[in-house]
Amino acid sequence: MKKYFSSIVVVVSLLITSCSDVKNNNNNSETQGFEHQGGQEAVVDDESQKDVVKVAAGSPDHTTLVAAVKQAELITSLSNAGPFTVFAPVNSAFDKIDKSTLDALMTDDKKTDLQNILQYHVAVAALKAEYFRDGQSLGMVNGDNVTVNIVDGKIRLNNTATIIASIPASNGIVHVIDAVLLPPAK
Repeated sequence: MKKYFSSIVVVVSLLITSCSDVKNNNNNSETQGFEHQGGQEAVVDDESQKDVVKVAAGSPDHTTLVAAVKQAELITSLSNAGPFTVFAPVNSAFDKIDKSTLDALMTDDKKTDLQNILQYHVAVAALKAEYFRDGQSLGMVNGDNVTVNIVDGKIRLNNTATIIASIPASNGIVHVIDAVLLPPAK
């Protein structure tokens, strides 16, 4: 009986010590700074492949797109598992849009319109460039379709935007494009 009681005391002591170690480890540098952040976008991982949001955020050519995704509150959605195909317009593509129109879209009053436009740049699938065929129709997150055109070996979308680079991501693929895709008028 004494052996049994001693064993229980040892086990309880180990559990108490383990719990205090866990409590102390919760304040380590890996978890600090995330108290008020949530979702997949808050995960810090400098070793694994970046998700589609982090690919765009790491590009100096996509600062306008990243600002728009933040304004539209789509970061968490696009940071999830996916898979996603994101057609990512470069800054110069946004420069082709009237400045007052772009500025208006970046306001809270036009958030729904901005979300619609950005969701027209996302398909729920990981579509590599070699998968595209001339005349192919892609269903986009906003419910509309984008048409793929192959012109002189180049992939174009709706005959307006050309894919200029493709970057794999942990949750899909980012195709860099040279124009902003605008959903059809309803």
